[in-house]
Parts: sequence; structure tokens; C-alpha cells
Amino acid sequence: MGDHRNCILAIASGGGHWVQLLRLRPAFEGYDLVYVTVNQTYRTDVAGERFHVVKDGTRWNPLVLIVMAAQVLCLLIRYRPDVVLSTGAAPGYMGLRLGKLLGARTVWMDSIANVEHVSLSCEKVRGHADLLLTQWPHLAREGGPRYEGAVI
Repeated sequence: MGDHRNCILAIASGGGHWVQLLRLRPAFEGYDLVYVTVNQTYRTDVAGERFHVVKDGTRWNPLVLIVMAAQVLCLLIRYRPDVVLSTGAAPGYMGLRLGKLLGARTVWMDSIANVEHVSLSCEKVRGHADLLLTQWPHLAREGGPRYEGAVI
């Protein structure tokens, strides 16, 4: 269970963050995947893959954030992913920060919806992500995020 080669823990909150994560699926071919999100109904989107649900916390409900962090940490310990990748928001932030502490490589792809500036989560994860990406060329800057294309 915890000894997977080339394991990617792909984690995102709901809505557009989840949709964007799903658009990256072709890049995950050949890897051992674990999907983590906040909505049980998304299970059908990744049928046949490992799928877990965590609490959906925000900065306005810090107690739920603590529970979410504990849930994410348990999954990271269970699967020991080589890479933690997220398209946002709070669950992804927790996954990247905790995954990095456990030795995983980390990738943050900021939401395509962030047209005028990067998200708060992107700003907070800066310095903790091995690769920090934006989907808008005009938001790329030295030290990240980098622009390598968009997923729409």
C-alpha cells in the first residue's frame, strides 16, 4: 500500500480546480495515481483509480483546516508519493506543504481563473513548490510562477 513506484498524489478542491486537474490526466499515464478532493461525487470522474475525500476547509474555518491537514497527512504517509501535484486550493496547499516535508517533489499549477494575479494559495506555497506554474504568460515572473501553457 505505501510502496508505490512513480506515485503521484493529485489533489484539488472542487469546481474548476478539480476540472483543471482532470484535464492533466493524459500527462499521468503510466504513473501510479492517487486522487484527493473534497467531493465524493467526483469519484465517477476517476473510476478505477484510487480516490479519497478530505474535508473542505478555508481560512475562515481554521478548525476544519486542521482536520483537512490531518487527513492529507495520513494519505501522504499511507501512499508516500514521489510527487504531489495540485491545481488548488486549500487541500492542495496542505498537500504540497506536508508532501514536501515528507520528501515528495511538489508541483503547483495555479488556476486558469486567476487572470489578474496569482491566487493566495499560490503565493503561500511559493518557496515550497519544486515547480510553480501559472496558466497566464503575463503572470510569470522570476522565481515563479513559470508559464508553460494552459490546460483549457
